[in-house]
Amino acid sequence: MFALTENVTSQTEDFLQAVYRLQERNGTARTGELVKTLKVVPGTITNTVERLERRGLVTHEAYRGVKLTEKGRRLALRVLRRHRLSERLLTEILDVEWDESHQVACQLEHGVSNNVASRIEKVLGHPKTCPHGNPIPTKCGGIIEESSLPLTKLNPQDRGIVFKIIDERSDILEYLGKIGIKPQALLEVVGKAPPEGHITVRVSGRDYVLGPKTTSIIRVQIVE
Repeated sequence: MFALTENVTSQTEDFLQAVYRLQERNGTARTGELVKTLKVVPGTITNTVERLERRGLVTHEAYRGVKLTEKGRRLALRVLRRHRLSERLLTEILDVEWDESHQVACQLEHGVSNNVASRIEKVLGHPKTCPHGNPIPTKCGGIIEESSLPLTKLNPQDRGIVFKIIDERSDILEYLGKIGIKPQALLEVVGKAPPEGHITVRVSGRDYVLGPKTTSIIRVQIVE
């Protein structure tokens, strides 16, 4: 068990959180993906990885990518908890749109103490997920990931309940919100178009064609 009393900069928190998100999605965080996510030059990623390796927060394997150590994972979950509670606060109390909440929470997460995060959690009634359906880590550093499938795994005539959206960029969330694809929404796969990977889905009686980049970030639970 780690005490996690050391101070980390907001840049380090951003890096660890980015590695966590990519590792959860792809199994590892490749340098190119970190460059795109953090909007920095490759040399900055290389230097950061080397520095955090020395601190025992990440490991790096050539041609495989970056992974968090147990200590790094706990630090990432700590900031992820503040981030997702901030998103809930923004959407439920301050009426910030769900597609804007992620970007604003990226700023708030560094200024919210762990004590304040617990107070926010209490005021909100101990929510289990952020507005996009992703689980909020507990105060003790645990996180419960319920099983779900990428929309790409569904076949025509399959129906599913939207469980979570794992990419929280504002342009994507704005579009999905407009067509009604949010957590708890019911959708049906009308058709698939290989090899391009486009999927036609029916939401609230209307059909929409979604590209592979969009369908890969939508997680659902199949309705029998």
